[in-house]
Amino acid sequence: MIERIFERKIYSDILEWKKENDGRSALMIEGARRIGKSTIVEQFAQNEYRSYILIDFNKAGKDIHQLFSENMEDLDYVFLYLQSKYHKTLYPRESVIIFDEVQKCPMARQAIKYLVADHRYDYIETGSLISIKKNTENITIPSEEDRLEMFPMDYEEFRWAMGDKATIPLLRQTLEKRMSMGDDLNRSRMRDLRLYMLVGGMPQAVNAYLDTKNIKAVDAVKRKIIKLYEDDFRKLDKTGKLGRLFMSIPAQLSKGVSRFAPTSVIKGVPTDTMTDLLISLEDSKTVNICYHADDPNVGLSLEEDKNRFKMYVCDTGLMITLCFWDKKYTENVIYDKLLSDRLSVNLGYIYENLVAQMLRAAGNKLFYYTWPKDDKHNYEIDFLLSRGAKIWPLEVKSEGYSNHPSLDAFCTKFSSRIDRRYLIYTKDLRRDEQTILIPVYMTGLL
Repeated sequence: MIERIFERKIYSDILEWKKENDGRSALMIEGARRIGKSTIVEQFAQNEYRSYILIDFNKAGKDIHQLFSENMEDLDYVFLYLQSKYHKTLYPRESVIIFDEVQKCPMARQAIKYLVADHRYDYIETGSLISIKKNTENITIPSEEDRLEMFPMDYEEFRWAMGDKATIPLLRQTLEKRMSMGDDLNRSRMRDLRLYMLVGGMPQAVNAYLDTKNIKAVDAVKRKIIKLYEDDFRKLDKTGKLGRLFMSIPAQLSKGVSRFAPTSVIKGVPTDTMTDLLISLEDSKTVNICYHADDPNVGLSLEEDKNRFKMYVCDTGLMITLCFWDKKYTENVIYDKLLSDRLSVNLGYIYENLVAQMLRAAGNKLFYYTWPKDDKHNYEIDFLLSRGAKIWPLEVKSEGYSNHPSLDAFCTKFSSRIDRRYLIYTKDLRRDEQTILIPVYMTGLL
């Protein structure tokens, strides 16, 4: 199998940090396992520095761990030891030291304060689960640490991997000019998008698809990643409750309820324990959590209700594999029907997961809003975006249906707070009075 290094947008963000920071702080890149953090950081080090040392704390021996807990008063010794151990020469202000999976060595993270003050070299850390109590309770978190959040490959990065750099810029122009493309072109674009939904944005899965064009091989890779996540959850919670919460996401979303109900998955758990489990799950970056905004306005974070939320899988490709977890593997016939949009299941929650993923990858935090329609039914706005002094409500449809009663009711209720309103669906771009109807593949351009 060819091991490809994919082009990622975060590279330019790391480059901006290097140029503007000049070693005054370390850079922490955090995200879920297997999204490509280590690969992009090592690629950056090779391209942008004269030399580098990569310390993988998953593999580093006891001597390296002790180096950062026992020798920080003698940095000359620390640097000489590292150069000897890794057979690399470090050059002042021309080299970078990478702390990979730094959560495995909390004392190395604490040492950043002194290493940055020394200013000889640059420092880049990668990690997941970096904020949970287990990895922070006995250390002082360095203030000399900038952070970047990394996600699975977004739709544009996926198109780049497919050898297509033209589509997304053209879609951006189409959206800006509010132009329709026609049904034939829209169908082609939707097929491209469904391929992204099936493969997902995990670099290993994308690599497997490019090597084999066989979705069964891709599914096998995704199942290994999910099992890796299960193993990680089991290390944090030996009771298995954390893993059960994660695995329940498709079932919870498919019910169409207005909030995730953890007590329906694991019963009899004290409130404090449940809170800790949910915090650990969110910190793992394997999920995207969408919180209810109790009074939707520009400062959505000020109205965040921590007790009312929806939970999505960080990668829709993993989500689809989870949907068919009862099978040893997901047959190609299922993937073929999904790709051609002929599978006889409700795909609404899968599209909702995809929109959540696209919005998060574009740098948005996730919020939604629901309120009573009558005694038995609620209105719901799937996502809210804050833009300038106004908000944009988004409603997601899995089909080409263009009716939008919740969106209409919301815009009547909060008319003074709204700039633009969007219905995200599977058909071509058009307007319906004040509502802009956009195909789902344009979501990341909002």
